[in-house]
Amino acid sequence: MLSDSTTTIVAERPLVADVVAGAPRVAEIAARSAEETEAARRLAPAAVEAVREAGFARHFVPAAHGGADGRFTDMTAAVTLVGQGCASAAWAASLSAYAARYGAFLPPEGQDEIWADGPNALMAGALMPAGKAEPASGGWRLSGEWRYISGVRFADWVFACSAVPDGRPGPDGRPEVRFFAVPRADVVVRDTWFTMGMRGTGSDTMALDDVFVPAHRTLSRFDINAGRATASEARCHTVPVDALNALPLAVPVLGAARGALRVAAEQTMRRVDRRGAPVREKPPVQIELARSAGEVDAAELLMQRAARVADGTEQAREGEAAVRGPRDLALAVGLLVSAVDRIFKAGGTTSHFEADPLQRFWRDVNTAASHVIFDFETTGAAFGAWALGAEGAERGR
Repeated sequence: MLSDSTTTIVAERPLVADVVAGAPRVAEIAARSAEETEAARRLAPAAVEAVREAGFARHFVPAAHGGADGRFTDMTAAVTLVGQGCASAAWAASLSAYAARYGAFLPPEGQDEIWADGPNALMAGALMPAGKAEPASGGWRLSGEWRYISGVRFADWVFACSAVPDGRPGPDGRPEVRFFAVPRADVVVRDTWFTMGMRGTGSDTMALDDVFVPAHRTLSRFDINAGRATASEARCHTVPVDALNALPLAVPVLGAARGALRVAAEQTMRRVDRRGAPVREKPPVQIELARSAGEVDAAELLMQRAARVADGTEQAREGEAAVRGPRDLALAVGLLVSAVDRIFKAGGTTSHFEADPLQRFWRDVNTAASHVIFDFETTGAAFGAWALGAEGAERGR
């Protein structure tokens, strides 16, 4: 039986999270401005504001700063909805929301600064360490370039990531890596994002030239990995990062695949063969669509499970979440590529024209899927080693 305190928390949480309720409007605006977004190679301003207003920025912000202390299942649902309209908008919204989680690991003074104007500040973050961080009186000085910073042009704050000299080594012996919250005014953006797909993410290069970052605006990646948040006990801040893994990057691909399925079905309903017979009545066409839809459903189930594990509403064996999640998400993205490749090929010549949204979804899915985090050879080997080790341990008891 639930305790009184738990019952109160559940009752106060809205049945539908703000970010889920607002996502359909974001999808509509993003789809309508997709051509503008692709041409500019960054989100259209209307799409950016829609993302902010829908609550993506505040979803993982601590409640103490007006945020939602949100659930990963809600974010997964919201990003999937946005991706059906535009994969680039879903990617930017997802990564901005997850970057805001970093703020919960800053010292209180740093949190007060980045959310001084409220919880809707949009964030961007580097995933891999780069540049150079040098100790300075009261903080650090940063210089260098960070590539592939999605949403850097519209972010209010950017978390630069860099290895630090004389930092505490991690459990694996590697040097400490820290994140540094840098205001947009200190950032120079280099126009480097020229790609086949995911054009609208605006994942350009960030350059910093001897920028001072005070100590209260920096945090250790070790703390994020372990879920050691500052003054927050919310699950979204205390969950180890292994339970999240590639979820922020995988879900936009799911949304794009769902968008591709919708467009393909709509186009098939209108198509006729050379004799004027409806294409939709042909069993091979129906079977191809069914197989692709099944693969997308399977991928979604895997992602939803990962989100539930991250939320703590579904449990995994000790050590399992850290290897099963990466395996599941890599496998899921592979299924999505298979599904979208199939329906794109079935679309015929018309699907290759730039005005056809199906080719945009196909480009976006294949571009996003090339991310190294979805390499199944790596994630599969890690899971296999764990599973065989766990089985061996069970037999030895």
